[in-house]
Amino acid sequence: MDQLDFNNYPTEKKRHHKRRFFLILGIVVLGYIFFNTGLLTKEFEIKNKTVEDAKDFDAAWFKRFASLLFFNQNQAEEIDTDYIMPEKEPERLDILILGIRGEYDDEDEEAGSLLTDTIMVFSHDQLTKRSSLVSIPRDLYVKTGSAKNKLNAAYEYGLYRKEGTDYVKKLVSQITGIYIDNVIVADFSSFEKLIDQLGGIEITLVKPFTEEGQWGYVFKLPAGENHLNGQDALYYVRSRYSTSDFDRAFRQQQVLFAIKNKLTELNALSDPIKTLSVINTLNQNIKTDINIWDVKEIIDLGKEVNTSPSMFKKQVLSTDNLLYQTTGPNNAYILLPTGDNFDQIKQLFQEILI
Repeated sequence: MDQLDFNNYPTEKKRHHKRRFFLILGIVVLGYIFFNTGLLTKEFEIKNKTVEDAKDFDAAWFKRFASLLFFNQNQAEEIDTDYIMPEKEPERLDILILGIRGEYDDEDEEAGSLLTDTIMVFSHDQLTKRSSLVSIPRDLYVKTGSAKNKLNAAYEYGLYRKEGTDYVKKLVSQITGIYIDNVIVADFSSFEKLIDQLGGIEITLVKPFTEEGQWGYVFKLPAGENHLNGQDALYYVRSRYSTSDFDRAFRQQQVLFAIKNKLTELNALSDPIKTLSVINTLNQNIKTDINIWDVKEIIDLGKEVNTSPSMFKKQVLSTDNLLYQTTGPNNAYILLPTGDNFDQIKQLFQEILI
């Protein structure tokens, strides 16, 4: 048979072949979709459904159909608006402060040494010079990867993912709505050593503090002025049997301010040995992405921070304000944000420097 010359082929026959080609192509595409979605194995009964039900069914089917036509089946899951990464603010400095239990801690055999019992965010507006310190409870229930866990596991999870401190910085940025610039991680052994090198710290108590069962003896501090060495300060901030985690967060803030006051009193000229000793302890025992050897900038920032009530705000996220308590998997105690989203927490961090 002679080969057909399509240039001389009748127009109507050309159209017939084109229609047949597109019909076959359509059957192949629909067959693929039906085969992969299992629609051929399902029976849909909509005779007794209302018109609205039928519309809902049509809309759902079309959405599935369109997603297969235009998107890969392994497309990324829908973005959770609670976990959007904020933009960096040039005039604002935000530092995440984490306190971990450390390898030496045998208080709880099941407790992880890399869990963060202390989680704080220090913020400073470099134009207005206003500052704030916000404590975030360790039991706040958040997304870690594809699952959920307490916030105190985020640092350890980031190390497991080989992301270092970047993971916890990103997560805290997402739930607070502010860009975390830097992070400082210290275990409790370095905390104790630093305070001793500074010659102890001074704190003032409005009422006596007592912890009867946690340390093997009754630990007491009287009301009024108290000078604490490293071990006493450690017991004071870690005591949890007699008070709540929220009270402990207030005590942690109090001790952190006392350390800050001591650090800003350092004078490299009049006491170079103590200064170098403190710098060495910070360098060896505290993990940070801040250049710890640039001690002048750190001390200058500490001196710049005005701790008067009008210029410095302190806040502890708790069930008295933006959180509520409930139980998670295995009846574990967890905290969730009011409204079941982080909107109010993000608003707090945006407004706290105003």
